[in-house]
Amino acid sequence: MTLRRLILLLGACFTLALALALTPALARNVDGIRFDDRATVAGQELRLNGAGIRFKAVFKVYAAGLYLTSRCSSLPEVLVVGGARRVRIVLLRDIGSEDFRQSFLGAIQSNNERSEKTRLALHLIRLSEQLSAGADLKSGDVLVADWVPGIGTTFLRNGQPFGEPLPDLAFFNAVLRIWLGDKPVDAGLKRLMLGEIPDDMLEERQ
Repeated sequence: MTLRRLILLLGACFTLALALALTPALARNVDGIRFDDRATVAGQELRLNGAGIRFKAVFKVYAAGLYLTSRCSSLPEVLVVGGARRVRIVLLRDIGSEDFRQSFLGAIQSNNERSEKTRLALHLIRLSEQLSAGADLKSGDVLVADWVPGIGTTFLRNGQPFGEPLPDLAFFNAVLRIWLGDKPVDAGLKRLMLGEIPDDMLEERQ
């Protein structure tokens, strides 16, 4: 390669890198709820994999977004992706703490094998206790479930952690199956969290 061609190639690479750096990230607008394209968990940058609305009958319950280290379009891919993970939920209606606890645990029960539920029994008991101790949920509340390697599954409500970390990755995977399992709480939301992106759900980050 001649020196001239090398200089031109390096110049093109620099221009491309600069363009990518200056390109605004995209956020997802889900029924007026903003899901940023990036999230940082334990110092690790994650990207929004997908987001959508959880419907129960005709009622909107919450908006949910899935953040991963790399794009995934199926549950098997999600379960083996490395690094931190996050599910962010924004409530769109008030929900009693007991109703939420039963719905959350019931969805885990429906989407995980008996052997897995038996192995994770202590984690499920601790989660049930954590949810029982919480106050009723209000529209606008933000719930976050994070998987942090070396620490475990942590839950936050409006930025405040509740309960102790639950250390088994299999437990976080069991939680993910609430939305991504064979019997998800909302089949449409499953497709959206796995990366199906309607055109009208994109907006440019300001």
